[in-house]
Amino acid sequence: MDDTTASATAPSEPQGPPQVQVEGLTMAFGSKVIQRDLDFDIRRGEVLAIVGASGCGKSTLLRHLIGLQAPAAGRVRYGGDDIHTDDAELQARLRRRFGVAFQSGALWSSMTVGENVMLPMEMFSKAEAPEREEKARAKLALVGLGDQFDAEPPALSGGMRKRAAIARALALEPELLYLDEPSAGLDPLAAAQLDELMLQLRDGQGTTVVLVSHELHSIFAVADRLLFLDADDKTMTALDTPQALLDHGPDKVRRFLSRGQQP
Repeated sequence: MDDTTASATAPSEPQGPPQVQVEGLTMAFGSKVIQRDLDFDIRRGEVLAIVGASGCGKSTLLRHLIGLQAPAAGRVRYGGDDIHTDDAELQARLRRRFGVAFQSGALWSSMTVGENVMLPMEMFSKAEAPEREEKARAKLALVGLGDQFDAEPPALSGGMRKRAAIARALALEPELLYLDEPSAGLDPLAAAQLDELMLQLRDGQGTTVVLVSHELHSIFAVADRLLFLDADDKTMTALDTPQALLDHGPDKVRRFLSRGQQP
C-alpha cells in the first residue's frame, strides 16, 4: 500500500511490538490470485476489522491468519514465528495463542453448551473436571450466557449460538480472538449485544479482536482500525481508522463506507 492509499489521519501509535505481522502475503487457489502483496500488522489490544466487497477474500485471509490455508507467497508471523511452519509442534503452540469463532458458530449439537466450552480445555489443558466446569461457566457468564451451561445448542437463538462460540473460543484464555461475520443474520438487538461484547473483551480483558465483517454499523461501533481489501485490484488499498477512511480515504473506500452512514 503506497502513500496515496493511506488516509490523512494516522491511527494512534501501537503499544509495544505488533502481535501479528503479515508480510508480502499472496493468497491464491491454483493460478487464481485472490489477494496479493498484503502487508500489515495486528496491534495488541485493538479491534481490527477486515472489510471489502463480497468475494474479495476476507474469510480467505482469516484462514491464512490462523494457519488453515497456506499462502502462495509471504508469511504470517506471531512474534518471530511463521504460523505456516512445517514444525507441527510449533504450529500447535502458536495456534493456542488465539481463539476462533466461525460464522456458523460450529457448536457440537451432540454436546451441551457447557460441554462445548469445556472441550478445548479437555483437549489442550491439564485442568481437572471441576476446574474446567468453573472456567466454562465463567466464560459463558462473560458472554451473557451464564444460565445456559446445560442447554442444547439447537435450543439457542442465532445470537446466543454465536456468543456461545465466542465463549468456547475464549476457553484457553487466548490473547487474540478471530471472529468471522459474528453479526451476520442477527437482529439489531443481538448484533448490538455482540458489539458490546467485543468492546468488553478489548477494554476489560485486553483481548485483541480481528473481525471479518460486512456489517458497517458494527464496524464503526467497535473497530479501532479498518483494513480494506479491493476485489478489483486484488490487494489492500486502505488501512486506518474507519472515520478517517470515510473522511479522507480513497474514493472507492469512501463510497463503500458511506453506505453504512445512510439512515
